[in-house]
Amino acid sequence: MNDMGNGNFGSYDPQRQMEAEQPQSRSNSLRDRIRRSADSEQATATGQSRSGYVHQPQGDQAPAQAEPQAVPQQAVEAEAPVTPQPEPQVQAPVEAAPAPAPAAKLGDAPPRPSDLAPKPAPEPEPKEPVEEEPISDNAMQPIGVVLEIAGSGSMIAIDLQRLTECGEDSDPAIAMAGQVGSQIKIRIGNSWLLASVRNQKQDRKAGSILANIDFLGEGIEEKLTGKLHGFRRGVTRYPVPGALVYPASTADLKQVYASDGRSAVTIGKVYPTKDIRAGLYVDAMLGKHFALLGSTGTGKSTSAALILHRICEAAPEGHIVMIDPHGEYSAAFRQTGVILDVSNLQMPYWIMNFEEHCEVLLTSNGNERQVDADILAKCLLKARSKSKLAQTMGKITVDSPIPYLLSDLSNEIQDQMGKLDKATNSAPYMRIKNKLDELKADPRYQFMFSGMLVADTMAEFISKIFRMPSNGKPISIIDVSGVPSDVTSTVVAVLSRLVFDFAIWGREEKTTPILLVCEEAHRYVPNEKNADGNSVGTILGRIAKEGRKYGISLGLITQRPSDLAEGVLSQCGTIISMRLNNDRDQDFVRAAMPEGARGFLDAIPALRNRECIICGEGVAIPIRVSFDNLEEVKRPASEDPSFVEMWNNPGGEEDIVQRTVQRWRSQG
Repeated sequence: MNDMGNGNFGSYDPQRQMEAEQPQSRSNSLRDRIRRSADSEQATATGQSRSGYVHQPQGDQAPAQAEPQAVPQQAVEAEAPVTPQPEPQVQAPVEAAPAPAPAAKLGDAPPRPSDLAPKPAPEPEPKEPVEEEPISDNAMQPIGVVLEIAGSGSMIAIDLQRLTECGEDSDPAIAMAGQVGSQIKIRIGNSWLLASVRNQKQDRKAGSILANIDFLGEGIEEKLTGKLHGFRRGVTRYPVPGALVYPASTADLKQVYASDGRSAVTIGKVYPTKDIRAGLYVDAMLGKHFALLGSTGTGKSTSAALILHRICEAAPEGHIVMIDPHGEYSAAFRQTGVILDVSNLQMPYWIMNFEEHCEVLLTSNGNERQVDADILAKCLLKARSKSKLAQTMGKITVDSPIPYLLSDLSNEIQDQMGKLDKATNSAPYMRIKNKLDELKADPRYQFMFSGMLVADTMAEFISKIFRMPSNGKPISIIDVSGVPSDVTSTVVAVLSRLVFDFAIWGREEKTTPILLVCEEAHRYVPNEKNADGNSVGTILGRIAKEGRKYGISLGLITQRPSDLAEGVLSQCGTIISMRLNNDRDQDFVRAAMPEGARGFLDAIPALRNRECIICGEGVAIPIRVSFDNLEEVKRPASEDPSFVEMWNNPGGEEDIVQRTVQRWRSQG
């Protein structure tokens, strides 16, 4: 008798019971669960955050209204129609017992919106900022549920209808929710767990979409507003199967990508948002090296120029050395850097160490090369010892950067060849001497093997190359396009080794970090298959492994990452990948990137020009970025010529040929 008057008691109805026990498909159960969650949010709006997190109600009326929907959430929905008649009867005595009027006098107004409403303007005004208009209803409604949990990721089921609803949202981040490469969030206690969608497949039986996700990090939710803040990488607490999945809005992503106070430079916009700026943490990116990868024609050179321009603007007194093999970047840094090429480089030959001397002067292979190297080492040490500087130094080695005369080296080889007690015939001596005479006579090598470079200019040369002091021009572009191909690798090796040796011998001084950027890096640090034993690969590999200990940052730019030494790329803490068309390159980059970036990696072949995927130390989480447009005067000379336009504007071809031939011959 008493139970019949209870509003929560429902009489047995066979028809309703059969309907309730009818097996439902998984799609209906998923959709119903999302709908019930949305209804529960509306019913308990005063006792929960806008994200759907239910707080403990403090008033008397709120629990009575929320009880019918919150309690039977897993029960049969047919019970709801049975309760409306008795409900007022039950509520009346319940309200009379606690005497709501005295409770209001005792200070129950703050937790009860019904009591706060009569107050003038203070209550509606605080609520309006909390209920911000730009955030749509889709952001507050779940789109799916967690099915499986794994260490780095999990599987979720997404309701197809909710995905369609979100696709029409004005917020681009919500419109992308659930799609490959987009971000979603999952509630864990009072925190949000952010994840990236890796892939999708249709669940034909349930009519929903199954997706694998990769966890990115977590942030704390503000209880009153539901906003995410304090985001950090990594996961400390995992969700359980059955947890609801929500779309990540632009407001959430703004908190995720917001700078945490570290020095950062902005380079573009986060895809797919319209106004979130993408930043790179300079110290983190340079401290652990970085690599910029992309096929030809994707805007790689312009993007590299953009990043370097931003770094130069942030640190106008920095020290950046860039190896430019094509002469593209000279046009981009004429105002903010120093351009050095064969006309003004003036790199003294004696600054090379013994290994680099061997690369330039020895032409033999096999056992003969070892014989030639022994002869060169003995003669080179004696030539260095004749210098006045060497006599003041006391003890020197064959690698010591001591100035010497090429004529002294040539005479020493001649003297050793004339001795009767030499261990071999005269052929090795003649090979070295002939090569030395050839370098002295060839005008192409005058930037390095000129008789005018015998003075001790090592300090001036290092100051010019490393921009110390920078005088407002922190970057030096080393244009090696005019350097003879047979010594290009040696020139790059010398410049790279100077950076490393300067850092080692300057450890006792105030740390002066140097950024070394190497374009077409696969030329100089090739993989084992293409390795030719040049010293440049050895020194760049050593910088990649040990450079950060001495304040050296290495930036690698290449269009063929699969041809790059794997050990060098794995040392790059930040990877900026533009579109890659080759399958081998894609697999190579996929292996080098961290686990959380898998969903982004699948988008590498589909990236547009001047778009990239950035992951690693330089960003908070892996992101897809659309680069900013660079001013015309700051762009490198890397634009492809228009064949049709140039072919349709003939004229002056004879003069062009004459001038080209003249320059060709003058270079030897």
